[in-house]
This record gives sequence, structure tokens and C-alpha cells, in this order.
Amino acid sequence: MIIQPTSLAALTWLGAAAGASSEGWRIGNVLSARPLGVNEQGLLVLQVGALTVETEAPGTKLPPQFQVRVLSVGAQPQLEVLSATAPLDSTVHQALRERLPQQNGYAPLLATVTALSQWSVAKQLPPYLRSALALLEHSMSTPRELATTEGLRQAVNRSGLFLEAQLAQAPTNDATVVQDDMKGALLRLMTILQGQATLSESSGDEVDPPLLYRGVTPQGRLPLPPELATTSDATELLPRLNTDVQAALARLEVAQLQANPNHWIVEIPVQHAEGADVLQISLKHEPEAERDWTMGFSLDLPSLGPIVGELQLRGLRLSVRLWAQLRETVDRLEGQFADLRQRLDTTGLFLDQLSVQFGLPQAGNGMSAVFLKATV
Repeated sequence: MIIQPTSLAALTWLGAAAGASSEGWRIGNVLSARPLGVNEQGLLVLQVGALTVETEAPGTKLPPQFQVRVLSVGAQPQLEVLSATAPLDSTVHQALRERLPQQNGYAPLLATVTALSQWSVAKQLPPYLRSALALLEHSMSTPRELATTEGLRQAVNRSGLFLEAQLAQAPTNDATVVQDDMKGALLRLMTILQGQATLSESSGDEVDPPLLYRGVTPQGRLPLPPELATTSDATELLPRLNTDVQAALARLEVAQLQANPNHWIVEIPVQHAEGADVLQISLKHEPEAERDWTMGFSLDLPSLGPIVGELQLRGLRLSVRLWAQLRETVDRLEGQFADLRQRLDTTGLFLDQLSVQFGLPQAGNGMSAVFLKATV
């Protein structure tokens, strides 16, 4: 159970499956809420819409009345506390309501694309579909590119999060922006696959919250279902490909709708010879201090396992903390510390901390959000 101070809170409700299906508890809806007091068990009692819930008291004081937006429903409904002074944008409200149930990460899509990239299967596909898949792979980054500052900058720029902003600044006859961009590639592929089965509203009772409320979390490769992993018929993979493309695109658009000038999270598919993985980067700027930044990242490679990192820059002082799920990976990272210290010495930064811990940090630990466990 993690409670952290925040200016924009997200509440996680447990045991509210029955109540969440009540009238008004639909994704995107805005409900009135108010605290009613503290019960004998020390739990805060809240009234949310027509429901009364119990929750662990947050670290920040809730106002006498506030509004919440339903981000997900099911066994773990999630509500976002809205600022009392911020006007509701009906367009954003409706867009979030449509996309939140559809979103999913890149891992399922990358598994499907990897299966379709095998020549014995790919040659069955029409040329225009093969071209769209090739464009999608072209928009992915490579480990060599991400190893340089400029390569990482370009990877972030073409991650899809900034496509519309770049289109607004590009010359009208410049098509390279869309061709190199992940969102552009997903949109093209989705257009080609429009004849396939459409994506249902949700694949289950649970709906994941936006990336901004989750923190960086390693995403490992996912295997295909057995019936698809052994198929030699490319057409059997197309309905899944259509679903995966729409789900990845919905997740990307939710991230855009939740964009914060001082805090954003970007996901970058990384193409290897043996497959593709997902690099997740969180960048947070402290508005009060111009030179204070916090960067988080996560990666799950078959050879290293899940890794999470956090770099805190306070002026010229840098702290680096790493976590690894595998003991041998901890040893390998520690073996690189001398080289890392030497490189940092040439930058003019002062290294306050450099450490690696065995195990992973609790999910959401680096996020500025309040997570509360509650029951109806």
C-alpha cells in the first residue's frame, strides 16, 4: 500500500465490483465525492456518487467536496480526483472514455509482428500489408541507435507521442514525419486492417489506468497463444494483429490525452535480430527548480531480465539508482560502475549516489499519485 502526495490523485478501489457496475460508474463519467469521516478501524469513509466506500486515509487532505472521473471499472475500479478549479474538457473526457477500455501495451503487438515476419508466413500476405508491416518495423529503434544521445532523442520524438505537434511544424509536402513515426505506422496499418474483426470495448473486467498513474514497469516479451504459435496460415494471425494494433494505438492516444508539460512517459519498441522489446522512459521536471529533473526507465531483456532505473538530477548533482530482478544481472551492472563513474567525470556532474538493488521497486513508487485501497 503506497500513499504519496500529489496535485492530481488517482484512487484505486478494491472490492467495489458490484458498486462499480451501478448507474453512473462508467468509464469517463464524472462523479461527486465527499469525505464522511473516519470509522472505528481508522479507515476514511467517502461517498462517491450513490456509493459509500471505505479507504485508507491519504497523505494529503481531501476537500469537503470534489469530483472524480472513472478511469476503469471491474474488481479494481480506478478514479481520478479532478481539480476543483480545472474546467472539464468534454472532448478529452469523451476521448478518454472511448480509449481507456481498449488500451494495451506493445508486447502483444510485437509478438504478433515477430510471428508474421517469418518468411514462410509473410510471403502469404499481400504486398501492401507487407509494406505496412515493414514501415512499422522501420519506425522501431535499434539498440545501436539508443546507445547515443542523438539516437535516443530521435527515438523519443518518433515514439508517436509528439506526432501531431511535429506535423503542425513540418512543411506540407514533408511525408517523412509520418513514415518515421510509430503512431503514423500504427495508423497506416490499422487502415489496411479495417476489414478485420473490430476491437471489443474491453478484453476483461479490469481496465488499466493511463501510463502517467503507473510508473515505469518492465514489459517482457509475450508468447503467442498455442493455436497461433504453430499456425502456418498468415490469415489466422490477422484478426489478432488488428486487435493488437488498435490496443497499442489506444494506449498511445491515452498517453497523449494525459500529457503533462512537466511529466510524461514514452514507450519505445526496440528491434533486435532475435525479437523486439519495450523501453519505457519517464521524464519529470520540477517547475520550481529549472535544473531539477527525474528520469525513470524500465526494460525487460531475455538476457538480463527486468531492470528499472531512476536518475535524479538536482543542479549539477546526480543520483543513480538501479533495480534488477536477477542476481546475476545485479553483478553485471555493478561490474560497469567504474566505467560509468569515469564517463560521468567528463560531464562535469557530481555523482552523489550510484547503486543497484536486487529485486524491483513496488509498481507506481515513482509516480506522483495517491493510491488508496477501498471497499464498498
